[in-house]
Amino acid sequence: MTLSQILVTAAGLGLIAAIVWFFWLKQQATGTRAAMTSSGYQETTILVKDGVYTPDTILVDHGTPVRLTFRREEATPCSETVVFDAFDKSAQLPQGQPVTVELMPNDPGRFGFACQMGMYRGTLIVE
Repeated sequence: MTLSQILVTAAGLGLIAAIVWFFWLKQQATGTRAAMTSSGYQETTILVKDGVYTPDTILVDHGTPVRLTFRREEATPCSETVVFDAFDKSAQLPQGQPVTVELMPNDPGRFGFACQMGMYRGTLIVE
């Protein structure tokens, strides 16, 4: 192998490694921090529209109750329900009406939530 072939191969492998890290291995701790209200809850509103939850990553503190208000702005049947497996909670989301889900995150960690079919996904990061 010539020096130029070695450099091109090394650059290609480096690029592949960077892509794998960026799309599959990088841990993102970014998201929307739930606001602390005077009632003692951490609250945020999540819009269900165009096949996604917006925001799809919510940051909260453990040991403080959480209120997530979902507002569904689409008619897709998949978006009718949101499920929090780790908290054993789910809620029906009627179109155009806000629905509040209350959770008590006692332990830090990353907890997923999704529609009943798993196509819409979000993450609750408890710090």
